[in-house]
Amino acid sequence: MQNCNQCGKCCIKYGNGGLSAAPEEIDWWQNHRPEIAKYVNKGKIWMDPISEEQLTVCPFLTVESQQKNMTTVTEPPKIKYSCSIYYDRPDDCKYYPVKIDEMIRDGCEMIEVRDLTDTRSAQVTLDRIMSDSRPASNDTT
Repeated sequence: MQNCNQCGKCCIKYGNGGLSAAPEEIDWWQNHRPEIAKYVNKGKIWMDPISEEQLTVCPFLTVESQQKNMTTVTEPPKIKYSCSIYYDRPDDCKYYPVKIDEMIRDGCEMIEVRDLTDTRSAQVTLDRIMSDSRPASNDTT
């Protein structure tokens, strides 16, 4: 398994209503990070502060860089994303990815071929990589 290359696939996929935040997180944002809290409406996150509609992309996902792939002319440039609220992001973001199968489903670029053939070992590796972000998974299947 590779380290995260900041491809943004998870942020793009879940940044449009696929995430939630605990009431404690929302309360903390309201007290300490009002610029985040303004994107919360009725307990839902990443809502447009004016229209109150669900945003289609996380408002805190930013393009860090674009690099042209030099091996082939036909491939689009690799885009590297960053999170402008990384240290105060919701737990849903901090804990992702939790399971190998969700990484496969989401097209996560951390997955390597060997991870697909030995998902149990890949889950152990994932838990180690993510140990500073979330509790380790108890289910390694």
